[in-house]
Amino acid sequence: MTKIENKALSRRSFLRKGAVAGGAAAGAVLAAPAVLAQAPIVMKMQTSWPASDIWMDFAREYIARVEQMSGERIKIDLLPAGAVVAAFQVMDAVHDGVIDAAHTVPVYWYGKHKAASFFGTGPVFGGSATTMLSWFYQGGGAELYRELTQDILGLNVYGYMGFPMFAQPFGWFKNEVNTVADIQGFKYRTVGLAADLMQAMGMSVAQLPGGEIVPAMERGVIDAFEFNNPSSDSRFGAQDVAKNYYLSSYHQASESFEFLFNKDFMDDLDPDLQAILKYAVEAASTSNTALAMKEYSADLVKLQTESGVTVHRTSKEILAAELDAWDTLIADLEKDAYMKKVMDSQREWVGQVAYYELMNAPDLGLAYEHYFPGRLKL
Repeated sequence: MTKIENKALSRRSFLRKGAVAGGAAAGAVLAAPAVLAQAPIVMKMQTSWPASDIWMDFAREYIARVEQMSGERIKIDLLPAGAVVAAFQVMDAVHDGVIDAAHTVPVYWYGKHKAASFFGTGPVFGGSATTMLSWFYQGGGAELYRELTQDILGLNVYGYMGFPMFAQPFGWFKNEVNTVADIQGFKYRTVGLAADLMQAMGMSVAQLPGGEIVPAMERGVIDAFEFNNPSSDSRFGAQDVAKNYYLSSYHQASESFEFLFNKDFMDDLDPDLQAILKYAVEAASTSNTALAMKEYSADLVKLQTESGVTVHRTSKEILAAELDAWDTLIADLEKDAYMKKVMDSQREWVGQVAYYELMNAPDLGLAYEHYFPGRLKL
């Protein structure tokens, strides 16, 4: 049997064809077809996260929704980073059919095309992660993503975005950093276009998955780093190698999870199961947001009270320098016609939507200060 023929005879097709054949032979063996028809489809999903990361809990929330909505017709085998392939290799594994699905972020396959970073860690035009997730679903982003993955790169995948992440901290530093001069020459961990951004600001960059950050810090491979949030950061021991934690930044302010599915796997499913896999992303997005609010906020307090971490807001000087660096990068990236098309689409969306968001938003900091005076460091 050729590779193509073997691929066509997927285990999903086998189950369905087996059930049909069994039905034809019902007079001979009645019990076997019924058992075969009820056998669940097992979907192998690997994440890009260590087993201990809170994002594995987020993936489990997705799994619970898929399995319940499908009446257990789909069962998901959840695997951590490295179980089948490395954290940054899940896109290739899904494309090749080595795994059926992945829970990851687009920036992890940034090496295939820099435009991957636009679907989560691109320039900040003034919109939040919620603004940009809305762009994906209502502003043309999903079609641009399809064009990149399927037309430009020829990837055999479907991808959907879920859980608009809170803006990622500037990161972890051994000493205070308040000016652009303070970060010159640092060896810093980040990923995607944020790597280009930080290099433009005077740092050298190592792009590492989360599980490799603390060992790299301990060996002196890097001097500072960012990953994503207080819960993930504390679970892999960020507080053991640095004590100054800087919140707020423009380097990754609009990221969402990416749910990847092998196209052949998805196309081979019944339409209702396809819909469940797709729309469970939206359901999990809500539950992930609620869990993130609960855990991130609690873990930030623990970092301060139990681990001696000093929490800062990134200085306006550094934030302004990030915007200047984005301007430089944008001018270079726009030389590529596809990347210009994506950024034009995003700017148009943000120009309309964020104007409403920002004009309509009350000063929540003022209200917070009213009821919890002295807590904010503004």
